[in-house]
Amino acid sequence: MPGPKLKPGRPRVPDRQALCGILFVLHTGIQWEYLPQELGFGSGMTCWRRLEAWNEAGVWDRLHAVLLAQLRAAKQIDWSRAVIDSSHVRAARRGPKGGPSPVDRARPGSKHHVIVDGQGIPLAVSLTGGNRNDVTQLLPLLKKIPAVAGLVGRPRRRPDTLLGDRGYDHDKYRRLIWAQGIKPVIARRGVPHGSGLGVHRWVVERTIAWLHGFRRLRIRWERRDDIHEAFLGLATCLITHRHVHRLC
Repeated sequence: MPGPKLKPGRPRVPDRQALCGILFVLHTGIQWEYLPQELGFGSGMTCWRRLEAWNEAGVWDRLHAVLLAQLRAAKQIDWSRAVIDSSHVRAARRGPKGGPSPVDRARPGSKHHVIVDGQGIPLAVSLTGGNRNDVTQLLPLLKKIPAVAGLVGRPRRRPDTLLGDRGYDHDKYRRLIWAQGIKPVIARRGVPHGSGLGVHRWVVERTIAWLHGFRRLRIRWERRDDIHEAFLGLATCLITHRHVHRLC
């Protein structure tokens, strides 16, 4: 009886080991070529290719939706309000979704846009060039919130209220948000501080701080935007999983 056919070349690195290598890079910020071989992750190129393939297959988006469904099943998502904000990160290399920094136009950079629920659970994240106006990403980020299942009935994807700072102050976008059945509560330019919105908006700043707790996200090292977005999506899943572990 003939035996199984042997495939030429090196055996495939198990997915679990490759994932551990990707997580090591995300947490430490180490460059792919310096990934320690003695830890058994496989080569940096192997982990990079696996990250690219999983991101292209939509693994992180599907995982994020599953985690949000677990939170909704436990009634731990605060749909009464969502909060939106962005943060600029320096880009070490020029590439797609990069642009002049609003602080120093001689240096390229990108923006992380984040929308969270009332507790700071990330609902959606996105990447743009550093020169993109925040208000232009308001509707795309709302649209990116997945349809969250977990309870009997239709999945939910829209909060009741959306809070934002002065960077989102535009009457046109207020009308567009109202048209989606969401109440916009956005600070107006020229109005003195002290509206009290900061009492609720701090949760998104905390979530952004959590994202930038992953060293690979503090500076955009990747020329390719999809690879940086893959790290951003994976970090979002990890933060959401912490909420699942704490609340469910």
